Amino acid sequence: MSQNPDIKARADAREDDVFHRAYLHPKYWPTWLGIGLTFIPSLLPYSWILQLGRWLGRISYRVANDRVHVARVNLEKCFPELTQQEREALLKKNFESVGIGIMEVTIAWWWSTDRLEKIVSYKGLENLESDDGAILMVMHFTTIELAGRLITQRHSVDATYREHGNPVFEYVQRRLRHRFDPGSQLLRRRDVRGMLRSLKSGRTVWYSPDQDYGTKNGLFVPFFGIPAATITSTSRLAKAGRAKVIPMTVTRLPNAKGYEVRLHPALESIPSGDDYEDALHVNQFVEQRIREHPEQYMWLHRRFKNRPEGEADFYRE
Repeated sequence: MSQNPDIKARADAREDDVFHRAYLHPKYWPTWLGIGLTFIPSLLPYSWILQLGRWLGRISYRVANDRVHVARVNLEKCFPELTQQEREALLKKNFESVGIGIMEVTIAWWWSTDRLEKIVSYKGLENLESDDGAILMVMHFTTIELAGRLITQRHSVDATYREHGNPVFEYVQRRLRHRFDPGSQLLRRRDVRGMLRSLKSGRTVWYSPDQDYGTKNGLFVPFFGIPAATITSTSRLAKAGRAKVIPMTVTRLPNAKGYEVRLHPALESIPSGDDYEDALHVNQFVEQRIREHPEQYMWLHRRFKNRPEGEADFYRE
């Protein structure tokens, strides 16, 4: 008798959480050291962690030339109404936000639930109160790593993610994520069957559709008025998994006041049966949220990497 595919998938996923003696090989010692060092900043006051992040971002702005170039081009394309000086000021703030996002990994991994509760507020949690499956649409803001930890303090989520090539780092990140959400399943980014199983069983699945994943499963759809390769999987998953699409944003508040986690109402028009219109609706929603806090979005990704036939590469220097 063949094994139930859902049970087998979860068993395979939990196998990735098992410690292997090979992880103690000397070639992995630098990885263990690096992971251990992430614990030290987590002991600092929250305001100090933010300041360390800003310093890290300022350094990155000066040395990460390729990423700075990509972010600068993105801002030029998306905010042509700003002056060059205004865009450059936004770019500097954005890299400070990126640096803070890196430091927030230490919070997500090592802070206790009680400590986190003191700096976070939740709005719209009632939008997840249903027995139906839900696609949690999470955008690539610089708070994205911490976002996963914050939502699991209120609601269990099966997360899609890109596995790490270093098996020790992969083991640690899976263990830490399951530590705070033991009932969850971590799904490989291309595990469509796993996502559908979760959705049909009434689970909530983390999904981020706002990057350029190519045109094989996407269309060119306007984003800030520019044709951008946009995946159509959001509406297809919603239809096949009989699930609603609920956007989530995590905003870093000013003056070290912490975070606001907002669960927005479901995107009622998705799925409409028209892949283009659904992708356009997603892009418009993402654009609206970005305009609220543009400095907190991950502009360093090549959002316009793929271009329609005949268009030049935006990022070629």
